[in-house]
Amino acid sequence: MIKQQKPEAATPETKLRMLIDRLDAKTQNIFRSVRAALRKRFPTANELAYDYSSFVVVGYSPNENGINGILTIAGRATGVDLYFANGPKLPDPKKLLQGSASQTRFIKLESAAQLTDPDVEAFIAAAIGLAKVPFPASGEGSLIIKTFKMGTAKKRKAGRNPAPAKTKRRASKK
Repeated sequence: MIKQQKPEAATPETKLRMLIDRLDAKTQNIFRSVRAALRKRFPTANELAYDYSSFVVVGYSPNENGINGILTIAGRATGVDLYFANGPKLPDPKKLLQGSASQTRFIKLESAAQLTDPDVEAFIAAAIGLAKVPFPASGEGSLIIKTFKMGTAKKRKAGRNPAPAKTKRRASKK
């Protein structure tokens, strides 16, 4: 009788590779080259990877909390975008930043070479300057696969802000 071996657990890098592989070839190449450039630039940052059903996100954070992330790359059917935390607060005299979210702004990326554009460099520097938690000065960041399930945010919000308790009306005396 042949004993079947259990498949080895996928490493975070393998899991991320599988997520990126769902994108079209051009987007995969841009995403991977941007990720490599950011990894090189921010070696102490943790990469927080999220799998959303129609796109992949990798955020660069000084710790394991996405809320402290400074930059994020998103790969989707429309291409690759670079998001900046505190986006509405970033100086943008040329009006290059897109989006209207309350916390972020983004630029579309056609290649990793755009990361060296002076305007993009200025956005990155400003985002780092506005960060509440700085990147560690030494060490090496990790790749952390975060799970996200639809409805989680609603449940979390509901738990944080429970509805006010209903009160019974007393019958008034006549």
